[in-house]
Amino acid sequence: MTTVLYLHGFASSPHSQKIQSFRALLAPMGIELNTPDLNVPSFEKLDFEAMVDRAARSAGAARAIVGSSLGAVVALRVVQQIPVPLVLIAPGLGIADQWTAKLPPGDPIEVFNYALNQRMPIHRAFFEKMSRVDLDRHPPPVPVTIFMGRKDETIAFERVAAVWKRWQSSSELVEGSKFIEIPEGDHGLTAYVAEIAPEIHKASDILNKSP
Repeated sequence: MTTVLYLHGFASSPHSQKIQSFRALLAPMGIELNTPDLNVPSFEKLDFEAMVDRAARSAGAARAIVGSSLGAVVALRVVQQIPVPLVLIAPGLGIADQWTAKLPPGDPIEVFNYALNQRMPIHRAFFEKMSRVDLDRHPPPVPVTIFMGRKDETIAFERVAAVWKRWQSSSELVEGSKFIEIPEGDHGLTAYVAEIAPEIHKASDILNKSP
């Protein structure tokens, strides 16, 4: 089996329905997903650097990295250490200014945690730190495939598309990279896992085809 590192999104977990769907689709292709829990050191005290550290330590012999939403931002940092092909699903690109824009007053802040299906507290420092993370200024040093839904209700399609256009114009984008628009896609893109899975398989095989 070929191992692919899968990094889940904010307020999610390795047990999400999307990950389970991907497992079922990718296993017949010979791909096993490694899905570390990125709620570290805890959801309430969530820390971006701790997420990156756990992801990098979990990578092992991964032949590609998949990042969903916030997990895509983590993936952009991890590939600076572990240069393998990327697949980014509804990535949190071009949104640094939005992390703190609509935060209510107080600390901690309550948000809906999809993994636990209830509102949970999280410290304000996480959002303040994310507003300073600047990982999308330049394209990654590896081939990258982005999936983005036109009807994403969480991250504006136009923001991610603008980052992609900037990457294209930089002449630094690695050959073979592509941006795949899903016209009816929402943020979760759970209904489109059958379209995404083959691209994960292709990404995991790129290194095998390198000269």
